[in-house]
Amino acid sequence: MERRRFLAAAGAVGVGGLAGCLGDAGLFETETTTGREPPLVADRPDAVYVPTHVEGMEMAGTADVGGLKAAVTYSYPHRFWVVEKDGGEFVTKRVSPTGDDGVHLMTTVWDPETGHVVPNTGLSVEIARDGELVSQEVVYPMLSQRMGFHYGANFPLSGDGTYDVTVSVGGVQANRFGSFEGRFTSAASGTVAFEFSERALGDVGYRLLEERQGERAAVRPMEMQMEMGSVPVGRAPETLPGTPLGRGTSGDAVFLGSVVDDERFGSDPYLVVSPRTPYNRFVVPGMSLTAAVDDRSATPLAAGLDSELGFHYGAPVGDLSAESSVEVRVETPPQVARHEGYETAFLEMPPVELA
Repeated sequence: MERRRFLAAAGAVGVGGLAGCLGDAGLFETETTTGREPPLVADRPDAVYVPTHVEGMEMAGTADVGGLKAAVTYSYPHRFWVVEKDGGEFVTKRVSPTGDDGVHLMTTVWDPETGHVVPNTGLSVEIARDGELVSQEVVYPMLSQRMGFHYGANFPLSGDGTYDVTVSVGGVQANRFGSFEGRFTSAASGTVAFEFSERALGDVGYRLLEERQGERAAVRPMEMQMEMGSVPVGRAPETLPGTPLGRGTSGDAVFLGSVVDDERFGSDPYLVVSPRTPYNRFVVPGMSLTAAVDDRSATPLAAGLDSELGFHYGAPVGDLSAESSVEVRVETPPQVARHEGYETAFLEMPPVELA
């Protein structure tokens, strides 16, 4: 896709929509940057907040990866955060660009039949130029207010030229239901070739959000247009199928629960728990959850992929009904890297009662 067309599509997001979200029409008609980022907000809340700035990006291309579709995009090298355990608590550690980094490379992987983003793939990226390896590594699963759930990292390049990016995935580590049953079990790879130039990267738009940075809100995600539609950002369903059990909040993540009676989940009622980010409703993978139903012993909830539910956590629970009390316990918070605006959220996550 021509770069100007892609940036125009990305900047065309309206200012309406979810409460707490910032629209960004005209965003990319502003200044450009060499990749240097402004200082972080001094008093960041322990919650989702408006970042200091937003950037545009370039579309490198798409590839078929087994039964999945992968879109590769890139922008300036920039800071992000990974989750680590420090003593008895989980914290985020900043990863800053190095002098060798040429781009921040991002990959979104989804099922083209349903449009659902597919986490838990163990994605890796190999970058080559003229048949010579430039860089290769396992890429972080990430959350970004602009990109939603994706995989990303900073990568070195060797100047202007044509690069081949090979995206490799393993078998998806999640229970699969509905049209996903029996799919995504094997490793696969696909390659995107793209032309890179420092000048084009320097033209990618950039905007400071001086008036609202640090507020408890979120910017709107990009609309990343392709010839066959748009790249999904991994939104959780606004409402869940089945009988609602209620909702709750922990660590600024929103949890929805439902009871689903369907033979694809087995003979017992299926407990569905769907965590999502506030404002943009992105799925939140990489958690370890249990649920105590009607004060019984806690039941582990497994990661799942379903053609209706998308990515979620769930388990069959006998005697589960709409009248059941359900307490969701976060045994391990999301082990996903975060772009700015998410790095202080989803860490301290006390039990939440669905109501």
